[in-house]
Amino acid sequence: MSVLVAGGAGYIGSHAVKELLIKGHRVVVLDNLSRGCREAVAPGCVFVCGDCGDAALVKNLVIEYKINSVVHLAADSLVGESMVRPDKYCRNNLGKGINFLTALVESGVGRFILSSTAAVYGEPEYSPIDEGHPTRPVNVYGGTKLMLEQILDWYERAYGLRYVSLRYFNAAGADPGGDIGEDHSPETHLIPLVIQAALGKLEKVTIYGTDYPTPDGTCIRDYIHVSDLAAAHILALEALRAGSPSAVYNLGNELGSSVREVVETVRRVSGRDFLVAVGPRREGDPAVLVASSQKIKRDLGWQPRYGDLETIVKTAWEWHKRHPEGYSNK
Repeated sequence: MSVLVAGGAGYIGSHAVKELLIKGHRVVVLDNLSRGCREAVAPGCVFVCGDCGDAALVKNLVIEYKINSVVHLAADSLVGESMVRPDKYCRNNLGKGINFLTALVESGVGRFILSSTAAVYGEPEYSPIDEGHPTRPVNVYGGTKLMLEQILDWYERAYGLRYVSLRYFNAAGADPGGDIGEDHSPETHLIPLVIQAALGKLEKVTIYGTDYPTPDGTCIRDYIHVSDLAAAHILALEALRAGSPSAVYNLGNELGSSVREVVETVRRVSGRDFLVAVGPRREGDPAVLVASSQKIKRDLGWQPRYGDLETIVKTAWEWHKRHPEGYSNK
């Protein structure tokens, strides 16, 4: 396949690009580098610095590189920011997303993978969460992703664009080869924050709430290794190429780990101690978020290769230890 990866210089995008190249596909990365890093893009692909909302650019890339498949990971994804800047999230995630989709269907592209999120579900009514769970997002970020999923459904009906939407739970870890990893600014994800404390780059780690109805009182989340996420994108593209219908899939390990378990795992893996503080609960944090990924396992044969928390943390620790300042040119 000749694949255009929008957002391919980002955390998940760079891992997806590496996986596509390993599988022998031709890859064009389109990224405006507002969040991503050029250094994260694997050699062997074409890199274009630009915006997926630029319809003329997208059409030119489709023609020049004979693009037949697209992976869309270019979006703003900070939950807190989305609640105070809904205009930004509607403009970037929805407005540019619609421009992108329209340019693709007008250029004859027929296969599309959307990077979506478990945030489309909102407060969980049961656990583990399957794809039949009600979708009632409680933040703007999740709302924009759900709306783009709905738009994809209408585009398929009108234009025949087949798609797979992958609803990620908590992406974590780093490429086991150590070349690419997680480097956000600002960093909001738990595992890299705890690792920064272990490296002495943060004064402390704060646990927000210790009175949840969980075994140790802290929130439980489903952490999935970023390379396992990347592998799912390739399986989804190959299924569409083989003629499979459009689909929506959850991506998680089906295993929950508490905040305290993450902290203790980083301590064990790093061999370092650090200060842990306790703060009040954050509004909107559910006690437990765990995925059911049975559907993608059944339909596409997906199986996590790095499913345990210890392995996830080890890969993240090794990358951050080798890149304490993140990517050098970010």
